[in-house]
Amino acid sequence: MGNPYGDSTEPFKKDGQPPYGQQPPAGPPDYTQPQYGQPEYGQPQYGQPSYEQPQYGQPAYEQPQYGQPAYGPPTQYGQGYPGGYGSPAGLPPENYLVWAILCTVLCCLPLGIVSIIKSNSVNTLWAQGDQMGAARASEEAKKWAMWGAIIGVVGSVLGIIAYVIVIAATVNSTTSY
Repeated sequence: MGNPYGDSTEPFKKDGQPPYGQQPPAGPPDYTQPQYGQPEYGQPQYGQPSYEQPQYGQPAYEQPQYGQPAYGPPTQYGQGYPGGYGSPAGLPPENYLVWAILCTVLCCLPLGIVSIIKSNSVNTLWAQGDQMGAARASEEAKKWAMWGAIIGVVGSVLGIIAYVIVIAATVNSTTSY
């Protein structure tokens, strides 16, 4: 049986290529290291400033210093920025979140979830400066919580009445012998 990669006594084929899967013989590896203290590839030495960066303790790139006013007109505490940005002055409308959660847990789950969503949007709209949207969301949260509570109470009363009727019918049918 012959060697499929060629004759092992012959290191190269006749065309000068090494046999398949064989590496050509290489010289010894180069273990030389660069000289310490000399920069390679044109890099600056350590401790030398480069790219004209500001020195330690100097202001960086013309940024405003602490304590200086920000850009634009000054605003008073609690007031929004001119042009309608930021929160408006005053307190946001009631969000009825507690009523929405109680309605969800105790009364009517679907209407309570809608009420929770509306009540969460009250503070978001207020923070965005949308006073009318926040007031509208507050009224809708109140409406959905109220309707959920009404449906929950009416459903509970109807359930109790149906339970009493079933018990009464059962008692009358067993005592009529």
